[in-house]
Amino acid sequence: MPSAQEAQRIGSALVTQLDDYLVPRLARLDAPLLVVVGGSTGAGKSTLVNSLVRAPVSTAGVLRPTTRSPVLVSNPADLPWFQQGQLLPGLVRTREPSNEATALQVVSAPALGAGLAFLDAPDIDSVVDRNRKLAAQLLAAADLWLFVTTAARYADAVPWELLTTARLRGTVIALVLDRVPPEAAAEIATHLQDMLNVRDLGGAPLFVLPETRLDGQGLIGEDVIGPLHDWFGRLAADSNARSAVVRQTLDGAIASLGPAVAGLADAADEQARAAKALGDRVTAAYRTGRQTMADGLRDGRLLRGEVLARWQEFVGTGEFLKTLENKVGQLRDRFVSALTGRPLPGRNLQAALESQLVTLLRGIAADAAEQAYAAWQAHPAGAALLEPGLQRPADDLPQRADRLVRDWQQWVLGLVRAEGAEKRVVARGAAYAVNGAGLAVMIAVFTSTAFIPTGLEVAAGAGSAVAAQKVLEAIFGDQAIRTLATQAREDLLLRTGKLFDEEAARFTDRLAAVGLDEEPGTRLREAAAAVETARTELALTGSTT
Repeated sequence: MPSAQEAQRIGSALVTQLDDYLVPRLARLDAPLLVVVGGSTGAGKSTLVNSLVRAPVSTAGVLRPTTRSPVLVSNPADLPWFQQGQLLPGLVRTREPSNEATALQVVSAPALGAGLAFLDAPDIDSVVDRNRKLAAQLLAAADLWLFVTTAARYADAVPWELLTTARLRGTVIALVLDRVPPEAAAEIATHLQDMLNVRDLGGAPLFVLPETRLDGQGLIGEDVIGPLHDWFGRLAADSNARSAVVRQTLDGAIASLGPAVAGLADAADEQARAAKALGDRVTAAYRTGRQTMADGLRDGRLLRGEVLARWQEFVGTGEFLKTLENKVGQLRDRFVSALTGRPLPGRNLQAALESQLVTLLRGIAADAAEQAYAAWQAHPAGAALLEPGLQRPADDLPQRADRLVRDWQQWVLGLVRAEGAEKRVVARGAAYAVNGAGLAVMIAVFTSTAFIPTGLEVAAGAGSAVAAQKVLEAIFGDQAIRTLATQAREDLLLRTGKLFDEEAARFTDRLAAVGLDEEPGTRLREAAAAVETARTELALTGSTT
């Protein structure tokens, strides 16, 4: 569906945030506070991190992008928590810089106060796709996001989209406006503050750093970075302040699950509706096929052409009556047939019936496959599930249809044999009429007026046919022969229905392979409601609202 790609992206992002941040942070509310330093390309994030910890721990340079793998800097006392991997478990810890997308370099900095760590993230607008994705993942794992921008880049669209997402998620945000020309500092800072106010971010701390020369280690002078350094120093020293930041971000992240999951539930419902619609279209196509089959057994279409000719031959030559006489007559006919090399007329009729039925089945299956294929092709989800072979019946359909008709004919003969066994006339020699009676029952299946064809098209054989019917009624009884025809028709429709089900399964199996749950939207909404109830009870921010 058109909504699937975006829903999958959101769903994956939620699962990642649960694994990377929410679950491990809920398990350890007292763990060190993680500040993720993110921003635009060339904003000076690495230089800022190095300057805050007073050591060149993260590579800074002119070439872009500089930060390829993220760098996490913490006090030595906090290092075990970050090395254990509960937070961001999908990233492999390393002590050296790496170009691997799943690597996280963890280093210690004694100058950084305990209880606080910085994570230098890749550029949020990097030309490298994996860097952008990793940056977004890391920002979702932040207790506090330190957004770094410059006088030249602060109005760019991408950062503001992420800032808005962070606000909606409840993440605590602080901003650094870096490399600002002194003469424009007031004007740019005012404009940036106005932009923050418009987006409900006016309460976020804003630090303006003027253009300056770096010292011999590539660090910003303490006289320039002092206010920001002091702000983080106070945060590191105040466990209550750190806890408040963690709880605010955590509470906001949990609260944001509700709307996000509601959107996923709507998308999941749309998936379920699409699957049902596609299933209904297949059902309709093959239901039409079943109806066509039933109509074909009622309207006499199967009694035309070769079948009609063989029926008239069968009745008109007296073969039908002769098979009802006695064993001697049957043996005589078989002997004559063997001498002349010609098949018995009854054999011709049985073959014609088989051929006509198989042709009908193949035509109906072809029409149903084409109808189902066209119905899916017209649906945005169905078109993606199709493959060319579905436009026609399965390759082995002719063989299965042949087998079905032969099995049905044998079943009819068995039915007639079982019915005739109860008649006294059978004991007097009419048991050998089973084949002739079975053919008559098969013919009866193909008309709704009577089991013998009537009308102008069969006038030539009608007289003999009526005589044959009278003999059958004398053996089986009028109601019995009609009951046999009804049973034979129902059994044939049951067999052909199963055949069409097998053909329809070529479509529906592709739906099943998608793996949609029943009522997935309902389950998602119930889960989100349970989480919201737990969040309210937990009262991370000291409020129940």
